[in-house]
Amino acid sequence: MVKLPVLTHLCFTFFLYNFATFMTAPAIVDVAMSALCPGEIECSLAILLSGFQQAIIGLGSLVMMPLIGNLSDKYGRKALLTLPITLTIIPLAILAYSRSRNFFYAYYVFKILTSMFCEGSVHCLSLAYVADNVPEGRRASAFGILSGIGSSAFVCGTLSTRFLSTASTFQVATAMAMLSAVYMRVFLPDSIVNDNLSTPILSEGKLDGIVNQDEESDKKIQMFKTLPSIEDMLALLKSSLTFSQAAIVSFFSTLSDVGLHASLLYYLKARFHFNKDQFADLMVITGIAGTLLLMPILAPVLGEAKLLSIGLFFNCAHMIVYSIAWSFWVPYAAALFSLLYVFSQPCIRSIVSKQVGPCEQGKAQGFISGIGSFANVASPLLFSPLTALFLSERAPFNFPGFSIMCVGFASMIAFVQSLMIRAFPPISSERVSNLH
Repeated sequence: MVKLPVLTHLCFTFFLYNFATFMTAPAIVDVAMSALCPGEIECSLAILLSGFQQAIIGLGSLVMMPLIGNLSDKYGRKALLTLPITLTIIPLAILAYSRSRNFFYAYYVFKILTSMFCEGSVHCLSLAYVADNVPEGRRASAFGILSGIGSSAFVCGTLSTRFLSTASTFQVATAMAMLSAVYMRVFLPDSIVNDNLSTPILSEGKLDGIVNQDEESDKKIQMFKTLPSIEDMLALLKSSLTFSQAAIVSFFSTLSDVGLHASLLYYLKARFHFNKDQFADLMVITGIAGTLLLMPILAPVLGEAKLLSIGLFFNCAHMIVYSIAWSFWVPYAAALFSLLYVFSQPCIRSIVSKQVGPCEQGKAQGFISGIGSFANVASPLLFSPLTALFLSERAPFNFPGFSIMCVGFASMIAFVQSLMIRAFPPISSERVSNLH
């Protein structure tokens, strides 16, 4: 960041945005249960609605993420960052005004509509922005720093929730979301993608046929190419074995993470009667571990592939510990595992970024985000009904954490696949020597 001051503005925008979105996480379970099942500690309707919401958001993101990434390659990261950061304000403002049943349903609808575009897009575009401005050899460290900034925002946001009322929480979150949009538009310079640095995977063969056409026709073709086709996605998957392995790891890792987030708070609410403040305490422990910027130190020594496997192993372990929690203090102990599992996502993104050229960073990061969005669709449909069943009186056997145990098995699949990834030279550098 000292050598590249342009990233300072990105990191501050990223911090403000994540502060606004994360600070509402501990409160949303209490708001949902108060609106839908007042006075109860178990609410199957809230769990199922939350799962349905996440599935619809994931379905929309599955289509939007590759498109957003591809558009950012053509029209700039800043232009595409503006819309999701601005749309995020709407659902926060609704609950800042009122948290009654009718306003909760309004929030629910607007959250679905806005998150189909916003969910993951700010993260995806921020990673592409970093890749535009950081050499390949330093990207793992840069991605780790960005992840640490996000974790810092997570800690600050959830910690502030601990000392605010529910109404004040959503009011402050709305103000911070507005501030992030204004700061980004005023201070963040747009990154410049240098197409001459290497030859892209997808455009080499397809652009040969339009070199001699007039300028207007060329623009129309480029506009048509903005939406990546299935062939484009397959070309990315086939571009390297490492890329396809990273895509598989990303799917199962996201499948387990989304399943845990959709189930854990309702599980702790029913099992140990956790409330907003205890949720905030638990999230602060997780977030503090993420703010320890160990990845820039460990990545050059161990490499992204080994760090990825380490992170996924501890991710699987902490989910299994959650599922068999026998006392209220066990979830706090399990949260300490986040000291190591925070490596997984930055490592996946760093591995992927080295498999494509500079003019395809948005496309590649958007594709991985799209894979994650597909997991966002599948995970709530699998795990939310399972959670509602095993927390109810209709459970086939007494194991309240059974759904979280199943989430841990999904993470184990990602861990096993990560062991097969080997560090290869970046595709972008190989491609230049092969094609010229």
